[in-house]
Amino acid sequence: MRIGLVLSKTPSYSETFFISKIEGLLTYGHDVVLFVQKKDPSFSLCPVNLAPKVYKKNKLLQLFKSILVFLTLFISRPKRLQKFIKLEKQQQRSTLQILKNCYNNSHILKDNLDCLHFGFATMAIQSENVAAAMNSKMAVSLRGYDVDIYPLQNKGCYELLWEKVDKVHAISNYTLNKGIALGLSAKKLSSIITPAVDISDFKYKHTEPQEVPHFLTIGRLHWIKGHAYVLEALSKINNMGIAFDYSIIGSGRELGYLRYLIYQLGLEERVNLIGEVRHDNIKDYFKRSDFYIQYSLSEGFCNAVLEAQAMGLFCMVSDGGALPENVIDRKTGWVIPKRNVKALVNSITEVLNLPEAKKNEIKMAAIKRVSDHFNMEDYHKKFDSFYS
Repeated sequence: MRIGLVLSKTPSYSETFFISKIEGLLTYGHDVVLFVQKKDPSFSLCPVNLAPKVYKKNKLLQLFKSILVFLTLFISRPKRLQKFIKLEKQQQRSTLQILKNCYNNSHILKDNLDCLHFGFATMAIQSENVAAAMNSKMAVSLRGYDVDIYPLQNKGCYELLWEKVDKVHAISNYTLNKGIALGLSAKKLSSIITPAVDISDFKYKHTEPQEVPHFLTIGRLHWIKGHAYVLEALSKINNMGIAFDYSIIGSGRELGYLRYLIYQLGLEERVNLIGEVRHDNIKDYFKRSDFYIQYSLSEGFCNAVLEAQAMGLFCMVSDGGALPENVIDRKTGWVIPKRNVKALVNSITEVLNLPEAKKNEIKMAAIKRVSDHFNMEDYHKKFDSFYS
């Protein structure tokens, strides 16, 4: 089967879920091609087709490129172009919008695919008719951003997508249920395929507890990740006279705000903002840490929590989004009410005071659950079945 995967760019260091998915599909004998707007020259896992560049500041050049792209598409795929325009008109889209959609989707319309899969639901907006014009099946993945953030500012954004999509991949029960709440038919074909961990790569190695506990969080510096709540809680822990180190890996627009908050809370000697770290170097930070905190307001699932569990870190997460599907409360970690600094403080102190035998029992249960239910072998099999 020839599968087209639509993303904004070739997968980055943190998007292991896309890398591992492509590797699995290739192993199962599928042809995979990426359709992106930006390509990293180092990416060589599969063929990549670039979208035509948009020249916002040069209208004359944009006009010339649009005519060239349109003529090329008309010559190479006349019937397909005609069908796409017809489908667009049925949605009562303006002539200008139809021309924009022809241009922006031209790199996809030229190809022959059995299935066109949009890696994020947001990527399918203004491309809902492409698969039908190509006589291909259409699939879409539902992730945290798709259901938690984008629809808040774009009401009804998925109405046409829900109508046109043939099959939905959700990364958790939470994202699927949110999709249904946003208008997706519960009768639509769907599969829940959670992220997975390469168990052979993320191996637990027993180490003695550190004298000063080290906490770790991985996540972009964005309000939805709840970093400020963790810092507020740790400031109270610090005021109790409890020593600790805390590292945050990630970059984002809230860097300045978090730096100021760390200063304001007197945590400059306790907290390290690491910035971006390549995924193949993340394990070094796991190895140096005892506890993992993911106190997000919501998560579609969260790969980092799976990896932390596999590496034997004691995980404390919020009850936001799909995190309670990732960590089983009091069995494989602690699940704590979100936006509740007092509850977070109480949970951290409770965990720190647990007997080592109890901590190890929780960690071993987490390692086993990740190995049994979130391994790459099952992940690849599920995606092979998804397309069959």
